[in-house]
Parts: sequence; structure tokens; C-alpha cells
Amino acid sequence: MKSAARWILTLLLLLLPLSLVVAQAPSCASELNLGAAAYRNGHYDEAIQHFRRATELDPSKIVAHLYLATAYASQYIPGVDTPDNKQFAEQAIEHYQRVLDSDAVPSAKISSAEGIAYLYLNMKKFDDSKKYYQMASGLDPDDPENYYSIGVIDWTACYQPRMEARARLEMRPGESLDAQKPDQKSVCDEMKIKNGAAIEEGMQNLNKAIQLRPDYDDAMAYMNLMYREKADVECDDPVAREQDLKTADEWVDKTLAVKRAKAEHAEQPKSESPDQP
Repeated sequence: MKSAARWILTLLLLLLPLSLVVAQAPSCASELNLGAAAYRNGHYDEAIQHFRRATELDPSKIVAHLYLATAYASQYIPGVDTPDNKQFAEQAIEHYQRVLDSDAVPSAKISSAEGIAYLYLNMKKFDDSKKYYQMASGLDPDDPENYYSIGVIDWTACYQPRMEARARLEMRPGESLDAQKPDQKSVCDEMKIKNGAAIEEGMQNLNKAIQLRPDYDDAMAYMNLMYREKADVECDDPVAREQDLKTADEWVDKTLAVKRAKAEHAEQPKSESPDQP
């Protein structure tokens, strides 16, 4: 999954030099410069104050909204369910959306879409998160991480209801749904309807991620998991289920092979460059 650092560090704080705002009103420009300096030094509360002042001085300056959204997002702590923490996320989303609704440059819109998607993901608003990851992939179709994130969300949407259904049936781990058993047939039909589209969409997005990054071991690992989801809804077709489980095992092997290759490459000593004359 794309980390907070991945999209925060690629926002316009790094992509757009502050020299681009010199044509703004001096007071707005100075607030932006002061905010950027505070942000770089890790003084996020101070940065928020400066960036918020910049948006108040000139609400039309999209870069100010992007900087402010970045600072708010930096303060958000995933998994902490407090009003103040939620407010950081909501304020970040509000200003990212201002960027998306503007005529900002593509890189700013991509970073904003990814930022909103990441925040919604950690707020467990999966449908909203997927919507913005899809937006980001539309803006940047060559980035494999957005497709991967969609695949992970689809797997989560399948896994949770399936496990709840299995718990109701008191099924053992590793036991497959069997449509021949009266008490499981209705659950099998329910899971086919509920999870079928998400399984297909998830596989398509994970495949796209792997096409764009052939050594994407995280995406391969989720392909394994997605095939196991598919296997469990093949409860009226044992042959198809066995094939899905076989394919899942193949993805496990591919994942391990890629991880080993990466580890071996990391352990290789780097050759020293020859001395320059």
C-alpha cells in the first residue's frame, strides 16, 4: 500500500519550487515561505498556521491549499479514533479537494487524489478510498501503486464478509465452502453475488500493477490471496476451486522468488567507481 511518506514527500512542497509564488501578493508569499520552512523543520503546527493564513489572504492560490492539506495530513495519525485526529484528516481532504476542483497542474492533482485516497483508507472508508485511487490512476495510468491499492481494497471487501459468513457456519480454518451441504449452499450463493465483482476487479488491478512493475512482490502476494477468495466462491465447482488454489500457490512461489532475488541483490557489494582523473 502506498505509505504516507510516498505521497506527502511528492507533493508540491518538493515538486514546485517556492520561486513560483513570488508573483503573488508579498504577504501571501511570505506566509508560504515561512510555512514551508516550518514544515521542513518538522514544526507542523506552525506550518499549518502560516499556510492557513496564506489561504485566507488569497483563497485563489491553489498552491497554498495544497501546502495546507499536506501539513494537515502530516498531523493525522492512522488508527487513532479521536475527534481532533479525524479533524486533521477532514481538513486535509477539504483542501486537497480544492486542488482537484481547480485547474492545478496534473502533478498537484495526482498528489491530492492519492492523499485523499490514503486518508480515507486509514479512516476505513473503503469505497471513498477506492474512488480516489481510481481517480489517481486515471490521472497517472503508469503508476502501479494505485492499481495495487485498489486491489487491496477489493480483497478487504471480499475477505471480511466471507470470514463473517464462515464464522456463522462454525467452519474450520482451511475448510472450503461446499454447495452440496444444505447449510452452506445459501452462503455460497450469497458470497458469489457479494464478492464476485470485487474479486474480478481486484485481480484486474493487481495484474495491471504487476505488468507495470514485474517485481512487485506485494501485488503478487495479494494475487495469491485473491485467488483464494475466488476458490472459496467456486463452491459448486470443485475442479475450478482446485485450479484456483493451484494458481494461488503459484503466486506464493513467484512472490518468494522475487523476495529472494531482491534480498540477494541487496546483499551484493556495490562496485566502486573508478577514480576520476
